Amino acid sequence: MNTQETNLKANLNQFTGSMRCYKMTLSNSVITEGIKYLAEKGKCFWLISDASIVAKKLIDKSHFITIDFKRLSETEQKRQGYEAHVVYSDGNDNILETQTYRVTDFPLKKIRLYFVNNTLMLPSEY
Repeated sequence: MNTQETNLKANLNQFTGSMRCYKMTLSNSVITEGIKYLAEKGKCFWLISDASIVAKKLIDKSHFITIDFKRLSETEQKRQGYEAHVVYSDGNDNILETQTYRVTDFPLKKIRLYFVNNTLMLPSEY
């Protein structure tokens, strides 16, 4: 694990509730302070936008959606043909949708986000 990944993970653990939320104009949903921090420090506005858009589309299938980003190992990347995937589920292992990314610069190997009540948040903020 590199220093950027270690620092980002440690700092994300500090978010345990949000006093302020921010509107996402693209999806017309809301993000918490922890998600805003992740987007800025992880330089992953693309992930936040994609997650909020897809989760909002899936809300009729489940009112609670988990979003799991995972970077594949080099061996898996060669075999699968992509670097990472994002799995959207209902939190009970029922997969609602999966997206793949051929290339990613996201600094973490994996992360879980929640989408509840039109709000994208870190699990510690739930």
